[in-house]
This record gives sequence, structure tokens and C-alpha cells, in this order.
Amino acid sequence: MLNSTPVSYFVLGAFVDLGSLKYMMFVFLLLLYISIVVSNVLLVLVICVDRTLHEPMYLFLCPLFVNEVFGSSALYPLLLAQILEDVHVISTTMCFLQIFVLYSYGGIEFGTLAIMSYDRYLAICRPLQYNSIMTPCKIAALTTLTWFYSIFMNLIFVYVLTPLKLCGNFIPKVYCDNFWVVRLSCSDTLLRNVFGLVNSSCRAVGIVMLILYSYGRILHVCFNSSASTRRKALSTCTPHLISLLNFSCGGLFEIIQSRFNMNAVPMVLRVFLSLYWLSLQPLINPLVYGLKTSKIRLVIRTLLCPKSVM
Repeated sequence: MLNSTPVSYFVLGAFVDLGSLKYMMFVFLLLLYISIVVSNVLLVLVICVDRTLHEPMYLFLCPLFVNEVFGSSALYPLLLAQILEDVHVISTTMCFLQIFVLYSYGGIEFGTLAIMSYDRYLAICRPLQYNSIMTPCKIAALTTLTWFYSIFMNLIFVYVLTPLKLCGNFIPKVYCDNFWVVRLSCSDTLLRNVFGLVNSSCRAVGIVMLILYSYGRILHVCFNSSASTRRKALSTCTPHLISLLNFSCGGLFEIIQSRFNMNAVPMVLRVFLSLYWLSLQPLINPLVYGLKTSKIRLVIRTLLCPKSVM
């Protein structure tokens, strides 16, 4: 049996030696983080302030935008400090906190996108009953359930992770990852692995089934409707599909990196793939929902340049 020693910190080993280019990378990531925070917070404020946007579709966007700030803030401040100071270690407490926030972010994101697919199904397939079904109380209940379930289950997940006896402290990523912490363990992880597998599988199956059912019904209606109805359904679903596919691709990249040997892949590419789901998704959502949604564009233009719309 391998000897275990108390681990007070982890070494994050996926940082690339950039030399003087680290300052350029720092500025780039800082601007990226500022863009994420400003764009998402702006859209939350716009939806909250303007009462014409207090509709189910836009009310679901608020927790989605808040979640983007929540997830990215667990990564970027620490990442920026590590790049600038050339110190690539993280305390055990901060590591487990980062795992909790990032995994909660992923669960909330996927769950919210699944609920939004159901919302699109109701809007397209049952338009007459839409407002009576998707009431503000139901929206609040679904949002609360999504956030509570993800946060509660990940609290349990981190709780069963912390007692592990570790035989190392090297994580080949730029942020903490549950899979790599478990791999460093010297103790029996069967119970934790079973809990993680059952929890992830049940959640993923439920979410995927809801998405497939919603879009299956939407496709059925589209195929049996006029061309104008199909165009309207396509324009309604396009932002959601872009967001859903982008997040799914990012999650797939993360799973592949964690479960398979990626030593043959250049480190720079591995770092990019590991940051993809935490960088592109928080940027894409404000773009596809803010710029592609005419109603939100009009409200933003009215608030920022009131004279231009008079």
C-alpha cells in the first residue's frame, strides 16, 4: 500500500512557461473575464428593470446569466493571480471549494438548458396553454429546484471527497478537478465512485430525456406545419440550440480529458480544451440571447441611447 501524507496544497501542473508572454496572456484573460461579467450582469439588469421582458423565456435567462458569472468567478480570479505570480499551487480548502463551484455550475447550466428546452416545447406546441402552464410561480419553482439540487448534491460530493487519504498532490490541469483528486487517493474510493456514477448518470439521463422529448415534439409539429411556422420555430429555438450544443461539446471535451490518456496531445491544446466550457459558454449565451433576440436588443438600445429610438 502506498504511503499517504497529509496534503495541505495541490500543484497545478498544466501551466505552460510563457516567459514574458505571460503578461499578454494575463491581459487577454482579464479582458475575457471582464467581458463575461459585464455582459451577463448587464443582461440580468436589463431583464429585471424592463417589465416587458418579464416573460417566461426571459425569466429563465436571468438564472442562466447569473450562473455564468458564478462559474467563471470560480476560475478566472485565481487563474489570473497564478499566471501573474508564477505560483501554481492551490490550498486543499480552495481546491475543494473550486471543485464544488465548478461542478455546481455545470449541473445548474445543464439543468437550466433542459428546462428551457421544455419551455420552448410549450411555446411552440401548446401556445394556447403556454401562459397558464408556465406561470411565474412555476418558473421560480423550477429554477429553485435546479439550483438547490445541483448545490446540495455537490456539497455531498465534496463532503465524501475530503476524507480521502492522498498519496500525491500533482494535478495536471490549471484548476482543481474531482477526477484527478480521486486518482491521487490511497484509500478505497469504491463507495465514492459508485455515488458519483449513480448521481451523474441519473441526472444526465433525466436531463437528456427531457431535451430529446422537447425537441422531438417540436420537430413533429414543424414537419406537420406550414413553412412560416417552421421558420418561427427555428428562430425561437436557434439561440437555445447553439447554447446547448456548445455546452455539450465543452462537457464532452472535459470528460475525454479526464477519462483518457491525453499525453500525446500538446499541453497548450489540453489547456484550451479544459477551459473551453468555462470560457466560451459564458460568452456565447449573452451573444446569442442578447444580440440575436430583437426584443432584448431594443430594450438595451432604449436604455443606453434613448434618443436613437425616439
